[in-house]
Amino acid sequence: DGMNILFIVVDDLRPVLGCYGDKLVKSPNIDQLASKSIVFSNAYAQQALCAPSRVSFLTGRRPDTTRLYDFYSYWRVHAGNYSTMPQYFKENGYVTLSVGKVFHPGISSNHSDDYPYSWSIPPFHPSTEKYENDKTCRGKDGKLYANLVCPVDVTEMPKGTLPDIQSTEEAIRLLNVMKTNKQKFFLAVGYHKPHIPLRYPQEFLKLYPLENIPLAPDPWVPEKLPSVAYNPWTDIRQRDDVEALNVSFPYGPLPEEFQRQIRQSYYAAVSYMDVQVGLLLNALDDVGLSNNTMVVFTADHGWSLGEHGEWAKYSNFDVATRVPLMFYVPGMTTSSVSQGMRIFPYLDPFSHTVGSVPQGQSKKVVELVSLFPTLAELAGLQVPPACPEASLHVALCTEGTSIVRYFSASEEKVQEGKEGCGDTARCFNGKPAALSQYPRPADTPQWNSDKPKLKDIRIMGYSVRTIDYRYTLWVQFNPKNFSANFEDVHAGELYMMETDPNQDYNIYNNTSHGW
Repeated sequence: DGMNILFIVVDDLRPVLGCYGDKLVKSPNIDQLASKSIVFSNAYAQQALCAPSRVSFLTGRRPDTTRLYDFYSYWRVHAGNYSTMPQYFKENGYVTLSVGKVFHPGISSNHSDDYPYSWSIPPFHPSTEKYENDKTCRGKDGKLYANLVCPVDVTEMPKGTLPDIQSTEEAIRLLNVMKTNKQKFFLAVGYHKPHIPLRYPQEFLKLYPLENIPLAPDPWVPEKLPSVAYNPWTDIRQRDDVEALNVSFPYGPLPEEFQRQIRQSYYAAVSYMDVQVGLLLNALDDVGLSNNTMVVFTADHGWSLGEHGEWAKYSNFDVATRVPLMFYVPGMTTSSVSQGMRIFPYLDPFSHTVGSVPQGQSKKVVELVSLFPTLAELAGLQVPPACPEASLHVALCTEGTSIVRYFSASEEKVQEGKEGCGDTARCFNGKPAALSQYPRPADTPQWNSDKPKLKDIRIMGYSVRTIDYRYTLWVQFNPKNFSANFEDVHAGELYMMETDPNQDYNIYNNTSHGW
């Protein structure tokens, strides 16, 4: 009765995947999942920072409602006692399980990953997570450093393993327990790579010879980029290898050779993570549950790889806000397979070359805040109602909207007259839109511009993305009462996707702003 759910969320993964058209990356296992899924090519996070994004999609509320823009408050205490997606499944008879980084650990999930509200048993964290920022990267001089670029010999690592390997092993163990106990489950697995440091088994470098790695297509700071919009990538500056380069703050470009090394290691980390996903899905086959388990694959936000002269997340650009999003639903995205047939055989990225194409692809603009109602509908549960205008006191409601209506192959025809803009769907001029936002402490880049604490936020950049454009307003923000003043606009950005897909030419000042 009802389908199991395997929910895979990856840290800092932009859609550099074969199934998203990337020609360089080797991601055969995720591509294989995509070939049996509906894939959304225009999916966006609500804030390009781990904790705010995760709390947003796990509660189905936007950051202005969770009141979390940093890492330092727990929504149940500081905003409202909002139900979460895993909590809702738990209350509806599912065993809910968390492995790895699902909620952001720490204050923002009550130092417990929101256990026991969200999870049936205490969440699992890999024992080697604590070494993540230690000096484990061997430099050319043979000494150990805390580098950004950090290919390693796994046998030399503490306990001879890495966190994501441990998470895969635990998730596979739990699948076997669920199979034995015949329990209906919601299993969330959070992978940490390609989050920095880019620490992964060194053999993955072989997949990406440095001479094949291009720079970003637009590795310069755009001429008309408002200074408030720029993120000065302070987190990577603090790594030993970047610090040694002595790059000027805030705009100083990294040396081109090092830019290529970062990009190379990001790709290598993606392939390492793809192997983990492949082993996990292969185990789903092994326990015979691929036929009655839906699989969701996404990320908390993207990561700039030198575009606009920027690195890391912390902005409203597509490179920071756009995420992969796919749903494998047996019998819906694929016809059901006879018992015993393998759906997800493990594919080795070192030998597998043929790319797979998505089963179905939707170009509709969608948001991660819609995950909660979408999964509820797919599981046959009652879809949480749309939130009222003021919803701090409402425990169960959503500011997203179920996107199941976009799953059918004939979506273009179905939606011809009406772009699916009913209920809570964010629409702009009748077209689906995604809303992202990012806080800043000042109009010019500061040391805390990337991650301002709530008390230091003075400006909020609200960004609307439709299929045609990205439009961003940076407005005055009061952190004491969480209010934005749209009468006090500090800067604006407007990028037209047809002529400027990389968002390099801001035409905000060439246009009348009476939108």
